[in-house]
Amino acid sequence: MSTLKQNIPRGLVLLIDLAVVVFSVLLAYLLRFNFNIPVKELKPLPQIIGYMVMIRAITFLVGKSYTGIIRYTSTSDAFRVLITLVTGSVLFSITNILSYFLADNHFFIPFSIIIIELLSTSIGMVTFRLIVKLAYIEFQNPLRTKVNVIIYGAGEAGITAKRALERDAGTKYKVLAFLDDDASKVGRKIEGVDIVAPGKVDKLIQEHEVEQIILAAQQIDPVCKQMIVDKCLALNIKVLAVPPIMRWINGELSYNQIRQINIEDLLDRPVIKLDIQRISGELTGKTILITGACGSIGSELVRQVARFSPKLLIFLDQAETPLHYLELEYNQNFPDIPAEFIVVDICNEIRMERIFEHFRPEIVYHAAAYKHVPMMENNPSEAVVNNIRGTKITADFSLKYGTLKFIFISTDKAVNPTSVMGASKRIAEMYTQSLNGQHLTRFITTRFGNVLGSNGSVIPLFRSQIEKGGPVTVTHPDITRFFMTIPEACQLVIEAGAMGKGGEIFIFDMGKSIKIIDLAKKMINLSGLTLGKDIQIKIIGLRPGEKLYEELLNKEENTLPTHNPLILIAKVKEYNAGEVSSLVTGLINMTPGSSNFSIVGKMKEIVPEYVSMNSVYEKKLKNPA
Repeated sequence: MSTLKQNIPRGLVLLIDLAVVVFSVLLAYLLRFNFNIPVKELKPLPQIIGYMVMIRAITFLVGKSYTGIIRYTSTSDAFRVLITLVTGSVLFSITNILSYFLADNHFFIPFSIIIIELLSTSIGMVTFRLIVKLAYIEFQNPLRTKVNVIIYGAGEAGITAKRALERDAGTKYKVLAFLDDDASKVGRKIEGVDIVAPGKVDKLIQEHEVEQIILAAQQIDPVCKQMIVDKCLALNIKVLAVPPIMRWINGELSYNQIRQINIEDLLDRPVIKLDIQRISGELTGKTILITGACGSIGSELVRQVARFSPKLLIFLDQAETPLHYLELEYNQNFPDIPAEFIVVDICNEIRMERIFEHFRPEIVYHAAAYKHVPMMENNPSEAVVNNIRGTKITADFSLKYGTLKFIFISTDKAVNPTSVMGASKRIAEMYTQSLNGQHLTRFITTRFGNVLGSNGSVIPLFRSQIEKGGPVTVTHPDITRFFMTIPEACQLVIEAGAMGKGGEIFIFDMGKSIKIIDLAKKMINLSGLTLGKDIQIKIIGLRPGEKLYEELLNKEENTLPTHNPLILIAKVKEYNAGEVSSLVTGLINMTPGSSNFSIVGKMKEIVPEYVSMNSVYEKKLKNPA
């Protein structure tokens, strides 16, 4: 079996191919003359065999038909063999025609021999390669165990996934069926494998010991995907996913690229339909500034906004190393779009004014913020300085230097806030709203929940805990959160910013809220572990400022629809700019020398609905009823 693990030498392959040619010529003569070759045909036979072998050898060398790794033979290899053989047969035919005119109307090789030899050699050479390939697959797994696999998707990606499995050197796979919801494909076969409807997956699982399901289709209905994955996880069947075609290496898929499905794949929603024409009109040819450009939302905004060919992009962040990596990525992907990468703290008023004065941005996306709830609960002064003062500085200079639109990225934690972080974002919302209508600048707020995979979100935390063997920590068995993918959130931010006329708070349809403990259980199952046996979930209690569920509207807000069903406009109270400015300035001015309790108390005065929860401020500061 060790010899099977080695590649057959190319010279040996060439010799075997030529032996197949000799056999095919003899077989052709036997068939042509009904296994009774006349004596007059036997005399030139050695010359004919020698000539045909010589021509075949030349075409094999030129066409390199013998150079492929036999055990990995594919349809492209078989096609190359056939092209080489047809080329040789064409040369035989040309020789025949010449011999007919030069040798008294006599064909050197009967045309029937040329045709039969072509068919026989083609079958022989392809069969030889398939036998070697099947032998390698058969003997590669000494235990003869089979991994039964079902592939979802009978398109290009599904077929390529099947071939990648067949090339895999580690295990023997058997593709039982392709699942596909295309009725025109169901009932047919691809490479000998049945195509069945997704509804028959239960029957397949019951009749066979299915160990893996590979999701190969590039666009799968989220409901159908969720159903299949839930069913597989319940039966301890591994679920894998084929990456998008653009990520294949040199256009080819390897088995190592077929990865285990992750939780982000299961929380996908239908593709968002954007108003591309409206967005292009807003962004193309504009100077655009993005604060917090290295964050999860900021960096994705960079990638998406750049696609609309702005005149200049300006990226601000105080994190030097992440900004450096963002610059490298940007220059690789968007080399033709000018950009400035500026290391700056948005609270540095002098530097910020110089940036606005010099570049005069027409659109500002303000994503910079401190967002970790427990951290800000212990550092309210920093929440005020960064989330409120930083927003005020950026908004004020947008107003002063004629920015057309200021899009403020807020959070659902600003609704009926229970934490310092949420309250700081609500105050920032109030301030930017109050500025709208004073001058040219239109101030727009977008409000949404958690984004999958963002820095500090629960999913990377759970993934890290699972990799370490647990326990996976959940703050409360009933805690729920809304989730949205980072690209989805940024697409809606751009869309809302384009449609906004000023003063609106846009909220996004986040779908159904998800219980965090259910999320943890599913991530454990997706990792191939068994809850209670391989890993534990530990309830650690609510963190300071954390609440059981998030809201997108407070009790006094209603919504208005927009042309995009995923974007709504919150009907919110309007604030007097002078009053809000006075309150915010007072809060900022007291921050440097005041206690945490004094700062939080002032925030509660500005935001009456702010009720501290699970926090030291809950007991020492009287919460409004």
